[in-house]
Amino acid sequence: MTAASVTRTLSAVLACVCLAACGSGHPAGSSPVWEVRSGVVRGLGQIVTDGHGFTLYIYVPDHQGPSVCAGICAAQWPPLVLPHGVSRPLAGPGVNPVLLGTVRRAGGLLQVTYNRWPLYLWQGDFAPGQATGQAESMGLWYTLAVSGNVDRQPLPS
Repeated sequence: MTAASVTRTLSAVLACVCLAACGSGHPAGSSPVWEVRSGVVRGLGQIVTDGHGFTLYIYVPDHQGPSVCAGICAAQWPPLVLPHGVSRPLAGPGVNPVLLGTVRRAGGLLQVTYNRWPLYLWQGDFAPGQATGQAESMGLWYTLAVSGNVDRQPLPS
């Protein structure tokens, strides 16, 4: 791991911790990050995103249960967690609110789930509409269609 990737990883972890500790984590008038909504990624179609439009991923070893991604895994793939004082994620446009839920992480934070899959962001996505974690080389990380189905299709080159 290079010094630059360690710095990016630590910055992503710090940003997630700050968002969880500071309240809403969103500018006035915009959607909170813990809102789950539909977004479009070229080659994948309608998938679930966070309230800012960033692609959300699942980790196959979670098996629709508690998260097994911790430590460096959670630093590279930050879990979508609710801020303190918030007990339910928000259902944004295009998602089925029945499929939304939470699971408690080690340490007590509530992680947002969709169709019982714990949801994560990927540190390599720098803008809404990207899904760089949906790659053959990424292994066990995939996007979720708004139907709740895992999308194992690789992105077109």
